[in-house]
Amino acid sequence: MGAERDEIRWGIIGCGNVTELKSGPAFNKVAGSSLLAVMRRDAEKLADYAERHGVPKTYTSADALINDPEIDAIYVATPPGSHREYALKIASANKHCCLEKPMALNFAECEEIATAFEGLDAQLFVAYYRRSLPRFNKVKEWIDSGRIGTVRHINWSYARGPSAADLSPEYDWRTDPAVSGGGHFVDLACHGLDLFMHLAGDISEAKGIAVNQQNLYDAEDAVSACWVFDGGATGAGFWNFGASDYCDEVVVYGAKGNIRFSVFANQPLVLEAGEDCAITEIPHPENIQFFHIENMVKHLNGVGQHPVAGAEGGKASRVMDQILAGFR
Repeated sequence: MGAERDEIRWGIIGCGNVTELKSGPAFNKVAGSSLLAVMRRDAEKLADYAERHGVPKTYTSADALINDPEIDAIYVATPPGSHREYALKIASANKHCCLEKPMALNFAECEEIATAFEGLDAQLFVAYYRRSLPRFNKVKEWIDSGRIGTVRHINWSYARGPSAADLSPEYDWRTDPAVSGGGHFVDLACHGLDLFMHLAGDISEAKGIAVNQQNLYDAEDAVSACWVFDGGATGAGFWNFGASDYCDEVVVYGAKGNIRFSVFANQPLVLEAGEDCAITEIPHPENIQFFHIENMVKHLNGVGQHPVAGAEGGKASRVMDQILAGFR
């Protein structure tokens, strides 16, 4: 592709709900970035999205958007089942690519995608945006500075009741394993598992038990797992999508203290290490992918390093494959 432009011109494939507030507007808010085109098969919804967000170009064909010579980078915001197809086409066009999470249906597809980008000028990213959020950068700063000592264990407890979509007879791709790769566990837990590897190093081995307790859909709705990090720290978690009460709490246990936080909620970050205590509130930005997009633009312009580039984005999928091996 030659030298990178000062402004990265983006196209989006799949302008659904995730792009309305979480990501879409941020492509125009980040310095050196602009949203040039969007693609959606439904022409009426496509035109409405483009008008509301001020996007100059629209396509009902993904291939046409990918091959638009004015587009430098493409954000794939479709369900995971189509990520491999689009990513391989984007790699063939030698254009930068950002895939929504999880990176693909399974780790084998992630490896195929990463291999396709090896040796290209084009860069590959995955939207594990929590690695770029200031609130989790603060947690990493606390850990890396030794305030809780060596990390010994990370525990995540997550529970919630069934959603309206779970209880509806209408089709929901999020709980169709052929399209999403699994159920809500795959959709949500990948965020935390990726974040934990950012905080404590790669997970070398994971095991899990998954069941379907409610029989509302074909995918798992209750999962328990344990894992070990390369450095020897351990981890465990449970995720239940049929519980009466909401819970989202992570505890990082260290040799000298611990840190508590929530993966999804705007809860305070709490550090407790003897007399060294801190409670910090760092809210999510209006567009939660803003800092992730900013880091991609910096990476592409050679002034920074995105934390989830290349094969890094497939590591959470490898862990989830191990956890769900028995259920699948």
